[in-house]
Amino acid sequence: MNKLAFVFPGQGSQKVGMGQDVSEKYPEAKAVFDQADERLGFSLTELITDGPQELLTKSENAQPALVATSTAILNVLEGAGIKADFAIGHSLGEYSALVAANFLTAADAVYLVHERGKLMEAAVPDGAGAMAAVLGLDAETIENVTASIDLPVQSANYNCPGQIVISGSKEGIEKATEALKEKGAKRVMPLAVSGPFHSELMKPAAEKFADVLKTVTILDGSIPVINNVDAALLTDKNELESKLVRQIYSPVRFEQSIRELIQQGVDTFVEIGAGKVTAGLIKKIDRDVKVFKCIRCFKLRRSYYGT
Repeated sequence: MNKLAFVFPGQGSQKVGMGQDVSEKYPEAKAVFDQADERLGFSLTELITDGPQELLTKSENAQPALVATSTAILNVLEGAGIKADFAIGHSLGEYSALVAANFLTAADAVYLVHERGKLMEAAVPDGAGAMAAVLGLDAETIENVTASIDLPVQSANYNCPGQIVISGSKEGIEKATEALKEKGAKRVMPLAVSGPFHSELMKPAAEKFADVLKTVTILDGSIPVINNVDAALLTDKNELESKLVRQIYSPVRFEQSIRELIQQGVDTFVEIGAGKVTAGLIKKIDRDVKVFKCIRCFKLRRSYYGT
């Protein structure tokens, strides 16, 4: 036991100004934002700092902004001597986890998710896709309901007990919503997203993204990353490309991944990045583990290492 995992949030956690307090205080954090600006060829930092929120929320902007923010904070933590035994990300957050494990540089990760965001936005016309959070039903019931519907709809995020997100066509989500309520769902809440992420409708984006992945250097991981597609530990670079392609249209198995990390001896999780979504999910999965929402790295060091 007494193993630590870094956890990185996904799309939806973005907000104007995120990470800039850390960037102002720590040169190693500012360096990440500067490198991101150079790699992308425009000022991502200015967009994060000034917004507006509507522009920052577009997938092609939110995805690199979130990865830059998470990896900037990661730089500060590692500079303080805080090292993880494992890394995991929720959906988009998997790219920050790959940086933590040295599969990718932060600049390459930011570039990849900028391209990924553009491809995902273009895959389905605006308004044609949707996502919804289903509360109060088990995974098997939801899977049976979505399988019975003759329109595109499927489970997209296994977040925690009693919270699963479905994704698909607008009509498929509407039909599934009624059927799930009839099966006893407490609530089915539409999500404010721009597309049907982690569904079969994203396959065209995934196919194009496979070519983008070939433009960067991927190394073997220095620590295991538990990947979203099958909740399995990964250190081999040769397995990574196919997993990242599949991740775009496959469900995010976050609950299963957290349970696997606990089986591996992890008793402390540190959420690194904007918001506090994943920290909340982890506590719903297992209340006995310790979860830190960490920006103040030295507070974490005192809490975890006793120094």
